[in-house]
Parts: sequence; structure tokens; C-alpha cells
Amino acid sequence: MNFFADLHIHSCLSPCGDNEMTPGNILGMAVVKGLEIVAISDHNAARNLPAAQKIADAYGLLLVPAMEITTSEEVHMLGYFPDVPTAVEFGKLVKEHLPPKKNKPAFFGEQLVMNEDDQVIDTEDALLIGATDMCLEECAEKVRSFGGVPVPAHINRGSNGLLVNLGMMPDQPTFTTVEVWRHLPCPLEPLENRHVLHSSDAHYLGDIQEPEFSLRLPEKSVSALLDWMRAQK
Repeated sequence: MNFFADLHIHSCLSPCGDNEMTPGNILGMAVVKGLEIVAISDHNAARNLPAAQKIADAYGLLLVPAMEITTSEEVHMLGYFPDVPTAVEFGKLVKEHLPPKKNKPAFFGEQLVMNEDDQVIDTEDALLIGATDMCLEECAEKVRSFGGVPVPAHINRGSNGLLVNLGMMPDQPTFTTVEVWRHLPCPLEPLENRHVLHSSDAHYLGDIQEPEFSLRLPEKSVSALLDWMRAQK
């Protein structure tokens, strides 16, 4: 079965995410656009996932618990997890690896934690936009130790894309899935024998992906998606 998906969306917890990117607004827009599988993947945090899970369940959407981690090399890596509690626990670990700096909302943007009614219940004080002290290999290993799948984000775009930052696909750690920004060219060699994701990296509601990228899975479940990501193509 094919399912339309957008597996890289930022909520208002990410300082660079618009404050209108509440869990309810994101998932409501996903329904309007005809998506079936959605991942909310905030920078170095997962605190809006519990609210998002309740809303996704009400809409009949599949929420894939995710996070976009910044490694010590300044590479962005997506981590996809089997369930929300696991992602939240991983978020606590990531916070311990962030620099001990406080967010400056007027400069970096607010970091809002929401409930399922899209009400602000807290703000995250730690500066989420910075890099952790975990290298790419360590970060991938930790994601896997939590039952997750590490996926380099937008490998062909921006200073945080793996190919742009490192200039190559490293031998270690190994990746079976990568995310490619479809609006820019990408070398074919790093894609060989790997699954490829095309997602929006949306920071604004209007940028959430149209139903144009689909996944062929045996069922609509997080476990089926993670198995697909792990499998060698």
C-alpha cells in the first residue's frame, strides 16, 4: 500500500518554527492536504510530541515520533523513534549534550510547548538551535540504542546537509535511508542502495508538503515504516 507522507516538519517548539506551527494546526493542515503519515521533528527536542500524538489519533493520521539533531560537526540528522515516550526520553538525553546556554526568544525565536488544545503550557529555556557535543557516529549510535533509525537530513542542501558539510558520504556510520531536498541536484552515488525521503522541512503551515511523496509499506504503522528505513534497498 502507498501512503502519502511528510516526514520532516517543525513545530513552534523549534525556535525557527513559526508560532502558528502548533500541533493542531500542523496535523489539521496535513489532513487538508491529504497526507496520511506525518513526522514532527523539532530541533534537539521532542516536547510537543505527546500533544501531537493525541491530535493525530483523533484525525486518524499516523504520527512518526521524530527529532532533528545537530551533531558536533553541525550536520543535521533526523532520528525516527518507535513511540512518543521513547522520543521524549531521547530528547532528555539530547538536552544533556547541548551547550549550557539559554534561549533568547527575541533573537532566536520562541520555543513553545503545547497541549492537545494548542494552548501554551511551557516554554523551553535551553537553546535548541545549537549543536550538540555528539559527533555524527555517536549520535547515530544513540538513536539506534533507543530503537530508532538515524537519517541524515537534506543531505544536498545548506551548510547543515551532510554532503555539503562533509563533502562526502562517510563509511561510518552506515545509513540505509537519507533525506534529499528535491529542489536541488544531488549526486547519485550517495543514494545507491539507500532509501530516499523527500520531505518539506516545513517551518510554516503553507510549506507542509502536498501529497506528492509516498511510501510503499505493508501497513500504516510506525513499526512498518522503521523496518522499511532500516532495510538495505
